[in-house]
Amino acid sequence: MTTIPANPFVLVDGSSYLYRAYHAPPHLTNSAGEPTGAVYGVVNMLRSLLKQYEPSHIAVVFDAKGKTFRDDMFPEYKAQRPPMPDDLRSQIAPLHDIIRAMGLPLLAIEGVEADDVIGTLARQAAAEGRHTLISTGDKDMAQLVDEHVTLINTMTDTILGPEEVVEKFGIPPSLIIDYLALMGDKVDNIPGLPGVGEKTALAMLQGIGGLDALYADPDAVATLGFRGAKGMPQKLRDNRDAADISYKLATIKLDVALDEAPEQLLRATPNNDALVQLFGKMEFRRWLAELLDGDASPTSVDSPAAEPSAPAVDRSGYQTLLTEADLAPWLEKLKSAELFAVDTETTSLDVQEAKLVGISFAVAPGEAAYLPLGHDYLGAPVQLTLEQVKPLLKPIFEDPSIKKVGQNLKYDLSVLARHDIQLAGVAFDTMLESYVFNSVGGRHDMDSLALKYLSHKAISFEEVAGKGAKQLTFNQIELDTASPYAAEDADITLRLHQALWPKVEAESSLLKVFKDIELPLVPVLSRIERHGVLIDSAMLATQSDELATRLAELEQEAYEIAGEEFNLASPKQLQAILFEKLGLPVLKKTPKGAPSTAEETLQELALDYPLPKLILEHRGLAKLKSTYTDKLPRMVNAGTGRVHTSYHQAVTATGRLSSSDPNLQNIPIRTEEGRRVRQAFIAPEGKVVVAADYSQIELRLMAHLSKDDGLLRAFQQGIDVHKATAAEVFGVAVDEVSSEQRRRAKAINFGLIYGMSAFGLSRQLGIPRHEAQSYMDTYFERYPGVLEYMERTRKEAEEKGYVETLFGRRLHLPDIKARNMARKKAAERAAINAPMQGTAADIIKLAMLKVDDWIQTEGKGQISMVMQVHDELVFEVDQNQAEALSAKVCELMSSAADLDVPLLVEAGQGENWEQAH
Repeated sequence: MTTIPANPFVLVDGSSYLYRAYHAPPHLTNSAGEPTGAVYGVVNMLRSLLKQYEPSHIAVVFDAKGKTFRDDMFPEYKAQRPPMPDDLRSQIAPLHDIIRAMGLPLLAIEGVEADDVIGTLARQAAAEGRHTLISTGDKDMAQLVDEHVTLINTMTDTILGPEEVVEKFGIPPSLIIDYLALMGDKVDNIPGLPGVGEKTALAMLQGIGGLDALYADPDAVATLGFRGAKGMPQKLRDNRDAADISYKLATIKLDVALDEAPEQLLRATPNNDALVQLFGKMEFRRWLAELLDGDASPTSVDSPAAEPSAPAVDRSGYQTLLTEADLAPWLEKLKSAELFAVDTETTSLDVQEAKLVGISFAVAPGEAAYLPLGHDYLGAPVQLTLEQVKPLLKPIFEDPSIKKVGQNLKYDLSVLARHDIQLAGVAFDTMLESYVFNSVGGRHDMDSLALKYLSHKAISFEEVAGKGAKQLTFNQIELDTASPYAAEDADITLRLHQALWPKVEAESSLLKVFKDIELPLVPVLSRIERHGVLIDSAMLATQSDELATRLAELEQEAYEIAGEEFNLASPKQLQAILFEKLGLPVLKKTPKGAPSTAEETLQELALDYPLPKLILEHRGLAKLKSTYTDKLPRMVNAGTGRVHTSYHQAVTATGRLSSSDPNLQNIPIRTEEGRRVRQAFIAPEGKVVVAADYSQIELRLMAHLSKDDGLLRAFQQGIDVHKATAAEVFGVAVDEVSSEQRRRAKAINFGLIYGMSAFGLSRQLGIPRHEAQSYMDTYFERYPGVLEYMERTRKEAEEKGYVETLFGRRLHLPDIKARNMARKKAAERAAINAPMQGTAADIIKLAMLKVDDWIQTEGKGQISMVMQVHDELVFEVDQNQAEALSAKVCELMSSAADLDVPLLVEAGQGENWEQAH
């Protein structure tokens, strides 16, 4: 019996197992109705394999999309196979994500099949004296078996070495290709010889030998004793071409050109944070529980029919408060609690539209209640009204000495404020606790955090409200369903705080970021969002018409260059025009092997060809029109007459705010059309728009962090830093720097902040690479502190796995130790930039806190903060006090941080945002 040596090189035929797992019962789905059975089966097999053989080197190989060399050889190859079922196709991406998160190399090579990749790697491993274990259910792979290669079918737990192949098939591995060629394969549409089945093929192979032997003496086949033997010689002669092509199709290729050799296919440490998210979404609860309980090696095997782990949250103690008698004891609980969790249920995620439907509380794990206030479905029980409970709840909610915790409390704070309840005593926010602890550790929504930290799958909104067009609003949901969901939200929030807070509190720097920056910012952002910004809808409508005209002109110009009409927004049609008809060079390909028409590729082509330049302009204007000039007027709130964006604190890795509905951070400023959109952001009568912007804040932070004498001196003396850099790099006096030299120096300054390479700089400036490298070398000679900072930061990032801002915010870099050099280099670039970008984010937030505090105490009615965009704050200010108030804003923003260089703030004013900028 074949024995497998210790630590074999394991190759997994992912495609084989994917289909087998898909067809094997039970056919699992998660609570969202998404199929998960194929993923489950393959991952379970992988876990079994890892546990049993503990390989150091492994690869999971899948068929790549698209045709292979066999299709070119024989167009009918696999032509009869039906397309992949949709419910299998949808499982491929999550399966690949899980495999990668398990630390397993995944390969899918275009132009060949998984078998060919596996055969090539097995041959390479044999040349290195390493034994290969191929995990597959495909009989074709038996041709690879020899003293160096063994097959294992994990689903049936059978092993095939040379002896077992003979036992199973009746022939040695060396005749498996001949066997397949004679029989053919209906599934793969390999023709074979007509009328030759398993018994006939075996009789010929055992009696005479392989195809070479059979065709060397076809008449000898007639002497064999199987049925039809006498007619077989002529059949062999008549079908020589079919036999030859079948042999070629059945032969696994052993010389595929691969980027990675067996020794490079190392099993890596699993990314458990990613696995928690993925297992949670798939609802593989036992595996999820193992990870969350600290079993960092995801290798235990599960039965598909295994019972899921018990829920971490017991909902049996939840209460529904329908009367004042029900509510009374809870009012006492809230007053006496050291901390209680609060959550609101509403009719909409849009704060300006949301009507309060109910409020939930939790004072201890499992001790939660829901107070319904507005469920109005047919047959709904009588509930208390907001008017009835407000006098009872308002004193508790507005008491700063009674501490509250919430999940994304900015939303609840805003909803309650619109109902004349000013929530005070906001002590914690679990979304922000998670974000401060690790901004890139996964999603920070409550359901994801419950899976990650509590091993509990919370009731999802879709489970109670439905999905799509038929989704109910919360007021339409029956209380028997709504109450457990709402009470659980509060309960989970309290439990999450208990799990997360010790992690934040244990690190003084994280505690400071949470208490001094993120939590105090919540009410500030709430006020900005509720105030909103005024826009000129008529001006935007005019701009939309003008953009439509320009887009039509661009289309006509593109048609003339192309010589035909085509859809400019269609990548497929664009590929045909650019690369087939016009013959432009293919600079990059998509994963499917098609020429890329991505923006980066078009930008490079646009340097030499007119059509890509037109396409880029068309894309930019079309996006501007659909996202802003068409959409903004539709976003004006009927009640306030203003547009109300939503700011998000827990999205970006670096701490910067993001915004949505509308996204104010993405309005282009470098194009005339983008700047014109800003003209539509206007001041109300008697006011002006004031925009205050930090000047070159990230370059100033580079000077502070690097302590480079040259950079520090330039900023301390108020010299134009780009001119100062140009003077150093080009060896001229500052007052002799040309505009072109300044432009190049600016590209160098900002490029280095973002870790740009000499190749990237050469592309940006349109200069040879060696010239760009020369600029960078000279820069580092003149500013040695910058180079030292970069090298120090890379080293610290690799040692710690994170970098920090000046204020202690941690920016984790999961790929800083990646074996893949592209990912590692990207992480190193992020490590250099993140302290600057993250510190800039901290500074603008601290500035917002300072300015808001001043507005609330001294400036109410005279000045309002209406927007935060990148390094800029935007205000509506009394016209007759604009100068004095602008100066005060600049003073406050400049003092937000104490650096080795001045924090310069520039403010402008005007009737609209563009004039003020």
